[in-house]
Amino acid sequence: MEKHLDRFQIGEKVFNSRLLLGTGKYRTSKAAIESIENSNCEIITVAIRRLPLDLKNDTTNFLGKLDLKKLWLLPNTAGAQTAEEAIRMAFLGHELSCQLGQPDNFFVKLEVISDPKYLLPDPIGTLKAAEFLVKKGFTVLPYINADPMLALHLEDLGCATVMPLGSPIGSGQGLTNLHNIQIIIENANIPVIVDAGIGIPSEAAQSLELGADAVLLNTAVAQAKNPAQMATAMNLAVQAGRLAYLSGRMEKKHYASASSPLEQISRLT
Repeated sequence: MEKHLDRFQIGEKVFNSRLLLGTGKYRTSKAAIESIENSNCEIITVAIRRLPLDLKNDTTNFLGKLDLKKLWLLPNTAGAQTAEEAIRMAFLGHELSCQLGQPDNFFVKLEVISDPKYLLPDPIGTLKAAEFLVKKGFTVLPYINADPMLALHLEDLGCATVMPLGSPIGSGQGLTNLHNIQIIIENANIPVIVDAGIGIPSEAAQSLELGADAVLLNTAVAQAKNPAQMATAMNLAVQAGRLAYLSGRMEKKHYASASSPLEQISRLT
């Protein structure tokens, strides 16, 4: 299928790549830039709390070295422990997007995490912040546990996507919440983006094979021995997973089925 026939839409924005990439945890700015370029991603998420208030006059931040005409910023509210903190960060994220030349960017990856040990998202705080931000015109992408009912509530509120975690953030454990993610995908009428826990390309491919619309990665690339090369691998895996989903897998069978049926062989002998 041609790329332009299978574009990925969030809110009013349409993208070709189904790989979203984080910008934290890289060892160097060079590694981050090379990884973003190699991934062919079009959306990068940035933690609002890590950015300077005046990006235009900051010479140390690597965001200024990226081509933001090709990349769409997804500010995230990482570090927010309450709905109120997340809401304040979302508005600050929009201001920072404006500084970087994207005044119409109201995207926000909504994270409300009050659990310091397992970093699991707070469902009540997430619902509260999402409802407020949607009413204020934000395109809200909420990060959630793989809870099918919570996903439906967030969709009903008007969120642009739901982003269930595959496993705890930064753990690299893969898709430990596979069954619930499948239920979310089955019930959702908005894009489902698997976010957190993916460690290797096969897990990214599996997410797309299940019918997820995209994946968001950070640690798996940033902490790889060769981040830029891993970014390339993740890009290929996401493309393969999507093509596999669109192609439709063969039916599973209990018994073996010969690739060359016996009746065909008998005709040749």
